Amino acid sequence: MTHSPLRIGIIGIDSSHAPTFTQLLNDNEHPFHVTGGKVTVAYPGGSPDFEMSYSRIEGFTTQLRDRGVTIVDSPEEVAANCDGILMTSVDGRIHLEQFRRVLSYRKPIFIDKPMTVSSAEAREIIALAQQNNIPLMSCSSLRYAEELTIALHAADNSPIIGMDCYGPMALQATQPGLFWYGVHTVEMLFRVLGKNCLHVTAATTEDHDVITGVWDNGVIGTIRGNRKGNGQFGALIHQESRTQFVDVNKHPKPYYASLLEKIMSMFVTGSPEIDAEETVQIIRFMEAANESRQTGLTVNL
Repeated sequence: MTHSPLRIGIIGIDSSHAPTFTQLLNDNEHPFHVTGGKVTVAYPGGSPDFEMSYSRIEGFTTQLRDRGVTIVDSPEEVAANCDGILMTSVDGRIHLEQFRRVLSYRKPIFIDKPMTVSSAEAREIIALAQQNNIPLMSCSSLRYAEELTIALHAADNSPIIGMDCYGPMALQATQPGLFWYGVHTVEMLFRVLGKNCLHVTAATTEDHDVITGVWDNGVIGTIRGNRKGNGQFGALIHQESRTQFVDVNKHPKPYYASLLEKIMSMFVTGSPEIDAEETVQIIRFMEAANESRQTGLTVNL
């Protein structure tokens, strides 16, 4: 028995993720083509006070239209004409409002990073999703980088005793502190160390940040964010038996393809792989790190 491809709708064509996801789903010849659905409808959206939003809408919308995607005038039109929603609006400040607008359609939804720029809004989105029985998932593509997955599989039974992640951490005024690029390394950290980080301390200079989190089992995890020099992502996973180096750029498979496979699985099964409480804690970790960047003090989660 064959199933028709799911109709995928996009809300927010102001991020490169919109054409990237569309290409991976709609182009059968792509070397990392993701099966199970096609992007059929999209709403441009955009934030008038965010240059990296409004300046890119026209170009990305043209790319989607050229791939046969129908462009509509509202999030509601997207939700009414699809089986699953990719909310790729680049501005985390507007995700709650957009989510509220499509809530009544009860379609499974992926909210691109950052889910929100406040833990209170993240909790509200998750509460609304649970009340309305809406499958929901939000994360960075780096969470599913193939080299990170390989390292976790290779960890065997040797306990993980710490992790140090690094990556670029450009700052963007509308997405404060870690929320713009820090989210990628934070997602990697939480995928490996899990929930229950107790407190966070930040050291920051003009060019770099080092954020240290202490977990309830005594494990310490760090992220290093660079605004100068090294712009690569990577990590060290410390185990009792050894330390593994993770070069996330080593594997040919794009992070976005690995992430999209997880999203499509959720759209089909209705079961997201990520614990909602972990997603809230990731948002709160970044919020607390931002507080510590400002004050220099340790901040409890």
